[in-house]
Amino acid sequence: MAVLAHAEAGEIAARLRNLALPAHQDLRAPENGLVMLRGRVGGDGAPFNLGEATVSRAAVRLASGEVGFGYTLGRDGEKARLIALCDALVQSRDFGGVVERDVIAPLREQLMAGRAQAAAETAATKVDFYTMVRGEG
Repeated sequence: MAVLAHAEAGEIAARLRNLALPAHQDLRAPENGLVMLRGRVGGDGAPFNLGEATVSRAAVRLASGEVGFGYTLGRDGEKARLIALCDALVQSRDFGGVVERDVIAPLREQLMAGRAQAAAETAATKVDFYTMVRGEG
């Protein structure tokens, strides 16, 4: 689910277009809402309300009965629906392996490559500081 949440909606849709998708219906049409973000002082102190974030959610049922749910930050209802569809397909005995191989695995590789590139660009700006000790007292 994390891979799908970090991917672009167009990338997910393009990969799903290559599959013969089974009949499915929207249980919950894509809708937008807010969730409360909670924080903790010092990471483990008393919880407090940090603010709100916009999320989109959807639910899809395959003709074979599997139900998938999709949530994503922001107001992209179509992305939430695509995530829900992938969630339902992964649960299916007929489509689980295909979706993992043809949709999720390539998106995971793309995500990891992007993170590695960002880490390399950050590492290139690293500055090593050292202190020379003077001989005086």
